[in-house]
Amino acid sequence: MSVGLNYAARSDVGLVRSTNQDSGYAGPHLLVLADGMGGAAGGDIASSIAVGHLAPLDGEAHGGDDLLDQLRRAVAGAHHDLMAYSEEKPEAAGLGTTVIALLRSGSKIGMIHVGDSRAYLLRDRVLSQVTTDHTLVEHLVATGQITEEEAEHHPQRSVILRVLGDDPDAPELDESIREAREDDRWLLCSDGLSSYVSPETITETMLAEADPGRCADQLIDLALRAGGPDNITVVVADVVNTTDLPATAPQIVGAAETDRTRPTRGGTGAAARAAALTRSPDEDREEIPPDLDESEPPGRRALRWAISVVVVLALLAGAAAIGYRWTQSQYYVGTDGSHVVIYQGVPTTLGPLELSRQHQVTELKLAELPPFVQSRVEASISADDLADAEQIVERLTEQSGPEEPTEDPSEDPSESPRGGPSQDSSTGPSNGPSETPTGRDRPSDGAGAPAPAHSGTQTSGTTGGGF
Repeated sequence: MSVGLNYAARSDVGLVRSTNQDSGYAGPHLLVLADGMGGAAGGDIASSIAVGHLAPLDGEAHGGDDLLDQLRRAVAGAHHDLMAYSEEKPEAAGLGTTVIALLRSGSKIGMIHVGDSRAYLLRDRVLSQVTTDHTLVEHLVATGQITEEEAEHHPQRSVILRVLGDDPDAPELDESIREAREDDRWLLCSDGLSSYVSPETITETMLAEADPGRCADQLIDLALRAGGPDNITVVVADVVNTTDLPATAPQIVGAAETDRTRPTRGGTGAAARAAALTRSPDEDREEIPPDLDESEPPGRRALRWAISVVVVLALLAGAAAIGYRWTQSQYYVGTDGSHVVIYQGVPTTLGPLELSRQHQVTELKLAELPPFVQSRVEASISADDLADAEQIVERLTEQSGPEEPTEDPSEDPSESPRGGPSQDSSTGPSNGPSETPTGRDRPSDGAGAPAPAHSGTQTSGTTGGGF
């Protein structure tokens, strides 16, 4: 059984923050959640750089044994860029980001994690936290110095011990290989959700809403109702059988997306109304997109453009992968020049890329078919699926056989076509009904019928979907 991901990503700036420093990505083979930190120092840049390096991994050319190696290399590249950016912009020193990334190959998932963003797995209706927060209070709980209840209200609960940042030392990642099991549901989220919505409420929402997109929307709404004091980003992905997999383009949200100034979807809830009352007039004015803000340093704008280019290329690659996967679910009947062949794909090319390949070379020879049917096969006959293509070949086979000589109606029936003795009427007429294919033998649209013997002019008929 082959499995894939049905996914959705959502992000909201929240009701208090003026900028979104979270970034999220969801694609057929890759899920990423990054929560940037550093405020004006560039938390949005840090999370965007992380997504920019990881997004190109969203393809099918992965082996199950090198998933973690590919994730490590992508994170190492992001770490190098963060250090370079911090050196070039000393005011950005201290920027960093959490990272959770899941990379799928077949039924295997490689996962890396650093920081306090979380991954949850809903399996058999039970929600489990898969990641461990790399925070001071989590360390104190693990060493028995405080209880979990005390950790919820600890004054240093936001202190993170490990992140992907501009520290010269490479980040220490938690790594694991996991199984992609059908009916599993994955949730990646920033602490804008996990710190304000209880695991019980998250579980109820994930069980109640089957669609990943609507589920992600509802989780965002729950965090906003709780006050939305932080950026909120969620990625929801279901592991499904590929036969049930919808074609969905990769999604990128938050700081790494094109529209980084998108306002909160807080709506008319009590928390949203309270936030509106306390928001300063300057916060209500329309923000200038960072790429157009003249006060932003040119180097920072250039880096944003570079990240955007990488992300757009990754999205295009993901869309191309989805399109190619669709072509390989198609079939048609054609010829290799001598035999009738069932092809998988579509009869076209994109540059050097052939979008079809031979699935089966049949024993039916093209020369055994009537001329008009040969032309149909040479032009290719589309099929609904493999079974339909096989039925088309069966119907073509019914039309095959040595070509019978046709007789000119102007000739005297009493004369043999080659000057031999006349045919005895008792053995059957030379041009009677027995030479015309029966309705049972003729294809349903008439496309495969031999040309009538009484005329050299081809009669018209329906050609669409004939075989």
